[in-house]
Amino acid sequence: MKQREKGLLFVHLAVFLFGFPGVISKLVNLPSFSLTFWRLILASLTLFLIIKLQSKHMPRPARSLDFWLIVSSGGLLAFHWTTFFQSIQVSTVATGLLSYSAFPLFTIFLEPWLLGTRFHRKNLILAAICLAGISLLVPEFNFKNNMFVGVMWGLASGFSFSLLTIINRKLTVSYPSLVLAFYQDTLAILFLLPVFLVKKFSWPGNLKSLGLVIFLGVFCTALAHTLFIRGLREMEAQTSSLISLLEPVYGLILSYLILKEQPSLRTLAGGCLILASVLWLSYHSARQGSHQ
Repeated sequence: MKQREKGLLFVHLAVFLFGFPGVISKLVNLPSFSLTFWRLILASLTLFLIIKLQSKHMPRPARSLDFWLIVSSGGLLAFHWTTFFQSIQVSTVATGLLSYSAFPLFTIFLEPWLLGTRFHRKNLILAAICLAGISLLVPEFNFKNNMFVGVMWGLASGFSFSLLTIINRKLTVSYPSLVLAFYQDTLAILFLLPVFLVKKFSWPGNLKSLGLVIFLGVFCTALAHTLFIRGLREMEAQTSSLISLLEPVYGLILSYLILKEQPSLRTLAGGCLILASVLWLSYHSARQGSHQ
């Protein structure tokens, strides 16, 4: 098998594994913060072993700014995963995945402001299309409606992921991606610890739940992250960006096959608008990056 074909296989497998967490959050009877906590514990331990096996150097933050960016990224990761699971648990896998998938909408406004990059006015059209898709996910703007609440949690997850992505773009210039992921997972654990002082600490209730949590932390997080980074070495950013858009597609298929969740036509229409705008944005961002 050629190196590029192997890279494509690794990235597709990683994105397929990224599609499982939403389904697992429905199958495991754990609060969103507890599920996030166990996911982080298992992912950080697995990443530590992978880093040691690969004999990678684990650099300490060289500057004060880097230190605080890494610390803040740990907090954002804890918030991102908790709100993502919360979105799905109060609504459906489709609602959570599709509302979170709108995170590029936040990025096109936040990145020029935070990193000083150029703002492209045509992105306003994509933002409008994305907002139209989000509005279709919401049956009514009422906090008593579970779908509306699910979309709000999903958008909060997307907003935090957008900030996390922007920080990572700055940090990955100086730190290996796997090492950075290990630091962020470990710090996220520390951010979640105070939650257990005020809320009931929850364990996986049975062997099935324990197995699913292990699969979530080890395979869907640590291994998937490792495969994705390994695959990126053999392909251009444009291709990997487009493959990443399959995550909600895989998630929807898995939720239908495993949970028998069937999204409504309105939800599917909203999802198509969101994914179409994100696809167009990812394609043009990758093209602009390749011409610079």
